[in-house]
Order: sequence, then structure tokens, then C-alpha cells
Amino acid sequence: MASTNKRDYYEVLGVSKSAPADDIKKAYRKLALKFHPDRNPDDKQAEEKFKEAAEAYAVLSDSEKRTQYDQFGHSLGGSGFQGFRGAEGAFEGFGDIFGDLFEDFFGGGSSRTRRRSAGRGSDLEYQLEISFEDAAFGKEVPIEIPRLEKCSHCEGGGAEPGSKRTACPECRGVGEIRMSQGFFSFRQTCPKCRGEGERIEKPCRECHGRGRVERRRKIDLKIPAGIETGNRLKISGEGEAGERGGERGSLYVLVRVKPHPIFERDGNDVLCEAKISMAEAALGTKIEAPTLYGKVQLKIPAGTQPGTILRIKEKGFPDLRGRGHGDELVRISVVIPENLKDQERKLLEEFLRIHPDSSKKNFFTKWREKFN
Repeated sequence: MASTNKRDYYEVLGVSKSAPADDIKKAYRKLALKFHPDRNPDDKQAEEKFKEAAEAYAVLSDSEKRTQYDQFGHSLGGSGFQGFRGAEGAFEGFGDIFGDLFEDFFGGGSSRTRRRSAGRGSDLEYQLEISFEDAAFGKEVPIEIPRLEKCSHCEGGGAEPGSKRTACPECRGVGEIRMSQGFFSFRQTCPKCRGEGERIEKPCRECHGRGRVERRRKIDLKIPAGIETGNRLKISGEGEAGERGGERGSLYVLVRVKPHPIFERDGNDVLCEAKISMAEAALGTKIEAPTLYGKVQLKIPAGTQPGTILRIKEKGFPDLRGRGHGDELVRISVVIPENLKDQERKLLEEFLRIHPDSSKKNFFTKWREKFN
């Protein structure tokens, strides 16, 4: 029986002789990550420990080799276990060890078969311009959008009917290939099938194997009453079709409300302006005020000043959450006449004589008192 100065493999990995396979694998990964040459450049001691751990794992991770090692130790039938440098043939599947290690380094998945799953379709955005009235009352609006639809000829599979998919010859259906550099190996997505793991014998003549085709789709979109510029509507399942039969994305409709020639919006309130004459402002009157719901009679009190705001209850926008309606706010504008006729001028002069401008007098009185 040949002698050896090698450390016990269980001692190398820091596990007991009764440790289960999962504990052995975890212990190896911890050491491999710690002493990997890429993390310890020009450190010969770390490199030796890395090789020592890899050799120990190659034996203890194989149930048959582990049994033999437990019985004979480092000496096996006079020949002994091969050292790390000469163990490539003895450690069949050794590349898988480093494949797992590179998954830890680069965040890969744990599954050996990494076929691409069905992908959800892309979301779409559509910009819609509506009238002021449609924003107030709501409306069903037909829109047309271009999007990728599932190919009806191949039902989204990408293969011509009667044809079939076969395993990719490059990756043998796994969806990824193994690359080796020296004694290291790692996996990457198969460039031949792009991770599908399959290839199409005869691509669909309609979609050329893509499984989706571009179509223009008409949709009846319901605009809720009370919507305003900047609001975005989400319609689930009206985006693009997913790859390989995946679910559809969503359609997002960005709303813009056109300006109105008379009205403005402030929250759920509607603003407008009403013009009256000086006489109407002084004497009071009734006018027909426009609202979104038709004209209404609005009383103008006598002595109304320019800029006065009068409120018409519940003639504004409905609240999107169903909390009633806003109001209409009417700002009074007094029109000053120009190019007076002789009779109009005489009447105004007589009015000034009877009712002198007291506010003007008060202004000059206060001004003199301040500076005297």
C-alpha cells in the first residue's frame, strides 16, 4: 500500500465522514469561492488550496469513489487516487463542478436545462386626445393600434403546420452550451437556438418562425366621466402577444383633453367668464350662463363689482371616484363702453353730478393725511 502525505479529504472540506452530499457540496463551494485564482491572483498558496478542495470534492461527491476512499484512504489497490493535475480522466463529469461554481460567481440559475420559458408580451402606450365634453361625460371611443399578434397559421408555435420542433443539435436540447478554459468550465446560452433548446424543421410561412405577426387591432375604449389630461388608462391583455404562447402585455392609454373655447377646468370645478354692462352691474339683472349641461338662469345682484365670482352648484366635472360633482364658477366682467353717443355722455355726466366719485375723494383725502 503506497504511502501519501495528502490531507484527509474530509478534513480538507471541513466536514464529518457522515456528512450528506449536500453538505459536502456546500463546503466545497465555500472553499472554491474563497480560494479561486481569479480572486487571489499570484497567490500560490490559495491556488494549491483551491486545487486541493476541488480534488477532495471530485472524490467525495461521487458515491462509488467515496466508498472506495472510506475503505482504502488515499491508497487504492497500490495505485492510489490520481492527483488533481492528472485526474481529468478519472473524475468524469468534473466540469459540472466548475459549472456550478461559475453559476455562483455570475448569478446563474441552478437548473441544468435552461430553456427559455414563454415570455410575456410587451406593454404598449397609446396617446389619445379627447374633447372637453367627452372628458366630462365619458364616452366609448374606437381606437386602432399596431401590435404583434399570435400567428393564426401556426398558433404561435413558429412551425409550419405538419412540421415539428426538434432538439437543437448544438446544445442537444438543453438550451445552453458548456465552454471550457483549461480545467474550468462554464455555461452560456446556446447561440444556435438562443436558449430555446429546440429548432424548427420548417418555419411557418406566415411569421417565418417568429410565432407572431404585426396586425392593426381596433379596440372600443371606454373613457370614464371626469378624466383629465395626464390620466392613464390601463387595459390588461391588450398589449402585444407573448412569445411561445406567453400572455399578452397591457395597453396604457395616455389621455390629453383639448382646450375649450369657453370653459377652463380647476380640479372638478369649471371656470368661465360672463360679461355685463355697467348698468346691469349697478342695477342687477339675470343672464343666461352657459354650462356643460346647457344654459341656466344666473342672477346678478345689484352693485356687483368687476371680478366677482358667482357659483353655480354641481355644474362641474363628476369626480372619478364617484364623490359627487364640482361646481361652475362664473367670473363677472364689467364692460366699459367706448365711443359714447352724446345722449349717453350727458346721462353719465348727470350721474356723476348726482353721485360724485366718493372713492376718488377718499383716496386723495387719505393721501393728503398720510403726507401732511
